Amino acid sequence: MSPYLVLSIIIIYFAALITISIITSKGATTDTFFTANRQSPWYLVAFGMIGSSLSGITFVSVPGNVGKVGFSYFQVVLGYIIGYTVIMTILMPLYYRLNLVSIYTYLEQRFDKWSYKTGAFFFLLSRTVGSSLRLCLSATVLQLFLFDAWNVPFYVTVAITIFLIWIYTFKGGIKTIVWTDAFQTIFLVSAVVISVYLISQRLGLSLGGMIRTVYESDYSKIFFLDDVNSTLFFPKQFFGGAFIAIAMTGLDQDLMQKNLTCKNLHEAQKNMLWLTVSIVIVNLLFLTLGALLYIYSETKGLALPAYSDELYPRLALQEFGLFAGIFFLLGIIASSYASADSALASLTTSFCIDFLNFKNKPEPVKRKQKNIVHFGFSIAFLIIILISKELNQRSLIDTVLLVAGYTYGPLLGLFTFGLFTTRRVKDKLVPLVCVIAPLISFWISSHSGEWLSGYKIGSEILIVNGAITFLGLWIISTKTEKAVSNN
Repeated sequence: MSPYLVLSIIIIYFAALITISIITSKGATTDTFFTANRQSPWYLVAFGMIGSSLSGITFVSVPGNVGKVGFSYFQVVLGYIIGYTVIMTILMPLYYRLNLVSIYTYLEQRFDKWSYKTGAFFFLLSRTVGSSLRLCLSATVLQLFLFDAWNVPFYVTVAITIFLIWIYTFKGGIKTIVWTDAFQTIFLVSAVVISVYLISQRLGLSLGGMIRTVYESDYSKIFFLDDVNSTLFFPKQFFGGAFIAIAMTGLDQDLMQKNLTCKNLHEAQKNMLWLTVSIVIVNLLFLTLGALLYIYSETKGLALPAYSDELYPRLALQEFGLFAGIFFLLGIIASSYASADSALASLTTSFCIDFLNFKNKPEPVKRKQKNIVHFGFSIAFLIIILISKELNQRSLIDTVLLVAGYTYGPLLGLFTFGLFTTRRVKDKLVPLVCVIAPLISFWISSHSGEWLSGYKIGSEILIVNGAITFLGLWIISTKTEKAVSNN
């Protein structure tokens, strides 16, 4: 694909996003930036959240990973159903009842200041790193198929990428993002559907033949039940997926902020229900695409790339023709930016609400500080992307889930302790507990093979981390007066 064509597509695409931004940000205040005035249609939020939930990691890494682990990722996706059910029935009613803007203010109401700040800090850490890794993938694709041809350095590619996000989000915030995410999800879903269709055509397969070919291939194995020590063992993946959904969606300001822009709890729950159905279907499509990519490569005698994340980009842009290349490019940009733009808005929201005490400040002061914070997180994205590009040699889906296991664990422990006990913690010790818990989790994970007769901890590291945090909070807590009187 010609670099000039790639550049033209990017210019048109971002012109559309900026146009949406201009329309949706008219009359926007800082409250609009944070809550969209709680007027978002639930179906628009549900559709847009497909893109921001999946991101470029799913778009590239999930198909690429099929060659190594088959459809095992679907075990995690099935766990999402349980996690989303918990969010719908327990967390969302809590957030709406307390009328929260930042979900971490719950921790201040339940415990005190240090617990609140600790929860917000771990969100900022996890989402900044995770979103940077997701955005790194999009920047890498643009570098490979556009900017390398013009000898543009990678750091310039990243800077341009982040600047474009900043342009269309800095004013309208979450109100703009609800609409741009829906716009971008159209291209994400279209790209995978078109890719599956075109590969099937090139292999001479009908719809039924494609399904049968994938099902009968070595790549279609979903359930891994024969080796309890394997990281792919079904219970590990399933329950890991459930807790990943609870932590990375239900305890995540980014995705919950969109839910909280709905008019009421009932509409927000409808949004989450349809998101659950959509996520299962779309992930199954991505896994099917992955199997077809490997089957096609084998059939045509094509060499596989050194890194599995490069398989889909290379075939889409070099093998499947112009039409497939254009939609792949739109899909990878849409999936990466739909995740990164909402992350930038939610990080700005959390920092402003949780650390700058925006509640009683005049509007001009809030607007100025919000813009500074928004710009600051953009710079943080740039730095982390450049570092991760140098250090990361793993499949990015593995890296993101690994980071989430260690950074969301304290949030999982804090919220679980708050919701399911009535005990009071020694608030000043909470940060210490939440720092020690991931360190102990890492230590256990590193030695799990030798300590547990070959059992290797995988996705369930999030559960281990959350449990250690819960135990630590229990140790530094005391019974409330109400709890004592009931004994």
